[in-house]
Amino acid sequence: MKIENIKVQNGEAEIDRRVEGLENSAKKERDHMGINVRFTDEDWARIERDWTAFWAGELDRPLVVMTGFEPDGELPEVPPFVPSLPMSMPAEEVVDRYGKHLEAQRFYGDAFPKWFVNFGPGIMAGFLGSKVGAAPDTVWFDPPEGASAHRLDPRYDPQNVWWQRVRDITRCAAEAWQDRVCVSITDLGGNLDVAASLLSTEQLLTDLHDAPEQIDRVVGKITGLWMRYYDELYDIVRRTGRGSTPWAPIWSPGKCYMLQSDFAYMISPAMFERFVMPDLRACCEFLDHGFYHLDGKGQLPHLDMLLEMENLWGVQWIPGDGNPPADRWPAVLRRIRDAGKLCQMYVDAEGARRIVREIGGKGFIFQVGWDGLSRADAEGFLATLMRDSR
Repeated sequence: MKIENIKVQNGEAEIDRRVEGLENSAKKERDHMGINVRFTDEDWARIERDWTAFWAGELDRPLVVMTGFEPDGELPEVPPFVPSLPMSMPAEEVVDRYGKHLEAQRFYGDAFPKWFVNFGPGIMAGFLGSKVGAAPDTVWFDPPEGASAHRLDPRYDPQNVWWQRVRDITRCAAEAWQDRVCVSITDLGGNLDVAASLLSTEQLLTDLHDAPEQIDRVVGKITGLWMRYYDELYDIVRRTGRGSTPWAPIWSPGKCYMLQSDFAYMISPAMFERFVMPDLRACCEFLDHGFYHLDGKGQLPHLDMLLEMENLWGVQWIPGDGNPPADRWPAVLRRIRDAGKLCQMYVDAEGARRIVREIGGKGFIFQVGWDGLSRADAEGFLATLMRDSR
């Protein structure tokens, strides 16, 4: 902003008022150009310091992600899933709507401003030809007509409308918010999950048995394309200088992702080893910090293979609907930590305290759910949890 022709009138008080007015004007200009989140450069320095120490095994406490919500006024309605907004809505308007909600968030503990570019679990299937259906609270994928493993040949299509939409919105958010927010890598999906969206779950289950060589070929191509899509999105978000984050509550100074294979709930360890493990090994080699989304007790038979992976940094434990909460599985949590892996989980305040008392806090990432969380609530809980950690 250009400053000129300021006259001294009525002494220093007048100068102070003029300077204050210019500062307020500059602040409004900055806010108009970007986003006004309640998070400072010093806060970002702390996030980088503590999360980097966590990856290095040098943090003797758990990481605790907690967020509150304090809107100053009425906010625009935004759906959890971006595809339920009209495709005709400009990316700038999409980003502005979600940005208003980010401005209302408050960040406690090891939380940081992030926006999950949420196009549904496994939107990569849409990039490769699946039909994408959307409602405000869900996204689904239907296979293209006549799909079969023998004919399926996944290829990169730069003109695919869903790929263009994800890339454009990611770029728009990163450019608008710059170093104020960590914009996520969208949920690309796992190799078998994407294959199921291209073939149907029933067809893939049949083909795993009847045409395994074709599935080897298909998932191998999906893994290679996954890395290409990731790299293009990472190239956009890395320019903000705020590291990277996936859909899950983790942060890394480099490339990180919550790898997954929800389809693996339905297959044997032998099939998991053949069709999923090569993908996970390749992705973990490609990433700086790879986690695995272990969703449901039906995936526990695969846990030993995961824990033996040298380049897998950690496991997210999700017990699944109808099962006891994550903190009530101490044997599973000890297996993960005793293998030298990190562990991320969603817990309430008492669940976090239970884990710290029974197992210890080092190596855990807790996202703590708390309705109506205030700063006083967060600070009081964090102080209590740190005392439990000693």
